Amino acid sequence: MEWRDEGIIIGSRRHGETSLILEVMTRAHGRHLGLVRGGRSRKQQPVLQAGNRVELAWRARLDEHLGTYQVEALELNAARLLSGACAVYGLQTLSAHLRLLPERDPHLRLFETFAVILQHLDDETLAAELIVRFELLILDELGFGLDLSRCAATGSAEDLVFVSPKSGRAVSRLAGQPYADRLLALPAFLHARAGLGGDLDAVEAAFRLTGYFFTRHVYEPRGIEPPQTRAGFLAALRRNRAATDIAVNEET
Repeated sequence: MEWRDEGIIIGSRRHGETSLILEVMTRAHGRHLGLVRGGRSRKQQPVLQAGNRVELAWRARLDEHLGTYQVEALELNAARLLSGACAVYGLQTLSAHLRLLPERDPHLRLFETFAVILQHLDDETLAAELIVRFELLILDELGFGLDLSRCAATGSAEDLVFVSPKSGRAVSRLAGQPYADRLLALPAFLHARAGLGGDLDAVEAAFRLTGYFFTRHVYEPRGIEPPQTRAGFLAALRRNRAATDIAVNEET
């Protein structure tokens, strides 16, 4: 068995004295593991870092075997992503979400979205909004997608400000007002036709929204905990926003 593909490294672990088992999100073969012989060498270590985009050649005697990788660098992102806490936690959070998927199950939309987000992880404001959109996409790929396009009660696409925790569907302000204390907030930047743009409160509300449905549909049924890196990302985002606000106030 043999194939060639491109992928983005999401993790690795040691194997024996000199090798690594590499975990890669590939374009056509999903999240896929393979053995890299000599992967702990000085020559290969810079290439085999999480966040790097690589070209892969995978070989195995049988399809169900672990197989071996030959790896060539396409885009070395790791050094850039290590420059800030938000980028590091963001990459680790995205990787944790990808590990919720079955191994070797292709998800082209997720691969392409992941590749785009990697280019913006060092822009904390943009990264936060892209990551929460990625979480919505993960939920959709797992079969638990939210319907944020129209009000569940009226069918209207206007003034959608809530989400039902039961159905995962949007609810308009008018229809949801009597039940506001039982509904989840829907930040405006998550609307289907909205562009990017949300303050810290809106971003945190968006993460609470996706976090609720991850817990309900994924973490609790599987008996697992949410990734600590997700909380780490939000904490780093708050620290950076607070430092920016202080700097702005001092200048004025």
